Amino acid sequence: MASPDSMLPAARVAAITVSFGSLDVLPALLTSIPAASERPVETIVADNKAQDAVGSALGVSQKFGAGYVPLPKNVGYGSAVNAAAKKLAAEVEWILVVNPDVVLGPGSIDALVDAGDRDRQIGSVGPKTLTAEGDVYPSARSVPSLRTGVGHALFANLWLDNPWTRAYRHDTDTEPVPRDAGWLSGACVLVRRSAFDELGGFDEGYFMYFEDVDLGYRLGKAGYRNLYEPSASVTHTGAHSTHSDSDRMITAHHESARRFLSRKYSGAWLWPIRVGLTVGLQLRSALMRRRVNRQ
Repeated sequence: MASPDSMLPAARVAAITVSFGSLDVLPALLTSIPAASERPVETIVADNKAQDAVGSALGVSQKFGAGYVPLPKNVGYGSAVNAAAKKLAAEVEWILVVNPDVVLGPGSIDALVDAGDRDRQIGSVGPKTLTAEGDVYPSARSVPSLRTGVGHALFANLWLDNPWTRAYRHDTDTEPVPRDAGWLSGACVLVRRSAFDELGGFDEGYFMYFEDVDLGYRLGKAGYRNLYEPSASVTHTGAHSTHSDSDRMITAHHESARRFLSRKYSGAWLWPIRVGLTVGLQLRSALMRRRVNRQ
């Protein structure tokens, strides 16, 4: 006779989150998952601080019945997601990559899956993302180009309404309607597992930042769509894991930006542009670190 567990429907969706001493925010995420879907959802916590008994997320994972993948060290965000994805059951068709400081809205997972199921060419689906204050965060953006990327990098903090930032972030959107995007924020994005596996998951050369930009770009190059679906709503409370090491995170962000743009514009004849990007991003990184340290 079959056991009760064997009679349960297999999960088509798995939620993967990465913890790095995230014990203060992780319970809210895990609590929100059951109301986000009427279907079974496999949940895995990848722990980048498992070697620290105080910061380990093992206890929280066990409390909520989530799978737990301890990493030997902090391997970075994308690498941790990849490690957890390798543990998923074969039946899983969709992977929800979600930050530990996100709270999923009721029905949000189902809305994302339903949108993705409408077209086999949809490789990823992203929700409307709200800040803790209730403002809509621009989570569905264009792939950075030399024009929009450099313009945004240079003027975002000086000229708030500059045209490059508006074009990159799609700040001209007046209504929250479904649309295709160049990439979707990795704070919460549903990825078709077959497409994720086809591309080899996240590029582990990015320790933190731009791994979501790179994934969206590669999905597009492979013929998949990145769909923004605002009928699904989540709240992202903030960059929990980066607060304690601002200098390192600023450096990582700019290094990841340099890596992405250098790989995108990799032609031999474009080497002067790559040199200019490297110098410009290093200078911007130094200025931002100085500004933060003065505060």
